[in-house]
Amino acid sequence: MSSDDIAISVSNLSKRYEIYDAPGDRLKQFVLPRLQRFAGYTPKQYFSEFWALQNVSFEVKKGETVGIIGRNGSGKSTLLQMICGTLNPSFGNIQTNGRIAALLELGSGFNPEFSGRENVYMNCAVLGLRRDEIDKRFDGIVAFADIGVFIEQPVKTYSSGMAMRLAFAVAINVDPEILIIDEALSVGDELFQRKCFSRIEAIRASGSTILFVSHSGAQIVELCDRAILFDAGEKLASGLPKKIVGSYQKLLYAPSETGQALRDQIFQSDDSNITQSSIDSREHSSLIKTTPEKLECFDPNLQSKSTIEFQSHGAHISAPVILTLDGKQVNNLIRGNTYRYAYAVQFFRSAINVRFAMLIRTISGVELGGAESAASPKSSLVYVDSGASYRVEFRFICALNPGVYFTNAGVLGDMDGTMTYLHRLVDAATFRVLPDTENIATGIVDFGCYPEVELQ
Repeated sequence: MSSDDIAISVSNLSKRYEIYDAPGDRLKQFVLPRLQRFAGYTPKQYFSEFWALQNVSFEVKKGETVGIIGRNGSGKSTLLQMICGTLNPSFGNIQTNGRIAALLELGSGFNPEFSGRENVYMNCAVLGLRRDEIDKRFDGIVAFADIGVFIEQPVKTYSSGMAMRLAFAVAINVDPEILIIDEALSVGDELFQRKCFSRIEAIRASGSTILFVSHSGAQIVELCDRAILFDAGEKLASGLPKKIVGSYQKLLYAPSETGQALRDQIFQSDDSNITQSSIDSREHSSLIKTTPEKLECFDPNLQSKSTIEFQSHGAHISAPVILTLDGKQVNNLIRGNTYRYAYAVQFFRSAINVRFAMLIRTISGVELGGAESAASPKSSLVYVDSGASYRVEFRFICALNPGVYFTNAGVLGDMDGTMTYLHRLVDAATFRVLPDTENIATGIVDFGCYPEVELQ
């Protein structure tokens, strides 16, 4: 592989810190070893060494999404800071190829006395954008952050959440060639989180490289092509996200007396050359926040802010809603009840072999499942005339555990001999599954498992 195909190259990287027991030891270390050497004595060391990273090497290819996972203190954040250039290594080399945007400590680069507008321009300039480039992106940044008139107010008047939203909006709207994320995907509420995941999905699709640190195994599995496990400043293993996350969880919950043996076992089973580009092995997430328990109802504030509308090819979807069986619009659902997901489709030109579809996704974009109105083109609507209008409705049992979810809507048809979407809405509608104090199900989907426990 040529160097042009590599976005990040880390070679024999180490970072050492000097730990002093008392402030006076720092002065002793500065003065006394020199005097001792001058007097012919072996210099004494007045500090202990702490290695945040030791002899770490790996490469990230252009267009690859790599996750880094590990326990607290394993060196993950130190590594990212050195890649971004905010921290110098003690030994080793780092090479990067492309513009870097980093989501480390969100908002840490803001000047609290400056307005949000001034901080946007300052941060974008630091990332290498010209004034005219920032002007073009400014409205998009403000719209993504969704902080309204506060963009003209000093950042010191912001809540921590507002500052984080603005920092996130800046970092992901500068078209980075390399995006570095350190535990920054839990900012804001569920709707803003979905916007963040949606934007990251678009960045991935554009061919950018993403280096992603998280303690969430679900996020690593969902978002990444490959994962790297760190522990105690060392790279233990690299390979398929599912396997690496499993090794991390084993290490996390291992008894202290077996920890070293398990580390050795993981290190020896390193699959550094294995990558993953398919979504097939990605697992469901547990990123969902819930609200206090209440009756099913419609919350006007629970609206999707991440809707993506695909180009129309002669059809248009509108008015996606979730209804109870008796026709009441709701977006706060009760687990186990049956609901109707409906939308309208207007055709502006004739179409053949038409069918309709729906899909339910998590906040992080995991496709949980859905349905189509026909199993194949043969059983679909053979012909739809221009000007025709249809109301589409899918009934579904809410077999999901408490959390926030998103629905897609789509209409497919035969276009020039190829089955394609005539129109599609991603994240068309949002709903919340309400908490249930009697719920014994775990994970995302409730499979109706009921335990039977008998004393033998």
